[in-house]
Amino acid sequence: MSGQSKIRAFVAVHLPQMVKAELALVNDLLAGQVPAGSVRWVQPDLLHLTLRFLGETAVADLPTLMTTLDDVAAQHAPFTLHLDNLGCFPNRSRPRVLWVGLAGAVTAVQNLQADVETAVTALGWPRENKPFRVHLTLGRVKDGRLLQNVAWGAEVKKLAAPVTAVHLVESQLHPSGPVYTVRHTSQLRQP
Repeated sequence: MSGQSKIRAFVAVHLPQMVKAELALVNDLLAGQVPAGSVRWVQPDLLHLTLRFLGETAVADLPTLMTTLDDVAAQHAPFTLHLDNLGCFPNRSRPRVLWVGLAGAVTAVQNLQADVETAVTALGWPRENKPFRVHLTLGRVKDGRLLQNVAWGAEVKKLAAPVTAVHLVESQLHPSGPVYTVRHTSQLRQP
């Protein structure tokens, strides 16, 4: 990766507004079950499925990256995921990350993610050292000790999340939270 000017970037799948609205309701319900300030909740409009976090990316490398993502996306047909159950990493007794799982065409999204991983590794990014898990992060726990007796009760509607494209997203970090800007969209091939 060459160049002086860099952006912080990731590759992601966006969610329909209806899905984000449902997840906002789930966040609100969960926030009412935990001590105030114990979880840093993801703003609903920022929710997405990360396929690959790239980190610092040279602006000069973006055209090649965009072409590569176009090539990867063209090899995959659109598919549909849907919201599933709540979960925690590493587990409910020691939660660090609160998430909602995705079900449906899980194999399709895993194959897409694997191809993105292979493609960006070929461009010079180091291989990801942790397995890909199909989930949407709702919040990050600040102090797990405060949440040891939480029941985590919230019903998640099994809303559909059609996947028709992957996005190269720039992430600018600010004290008020991240700002995401789509730098490129790669359409999955039509059947």
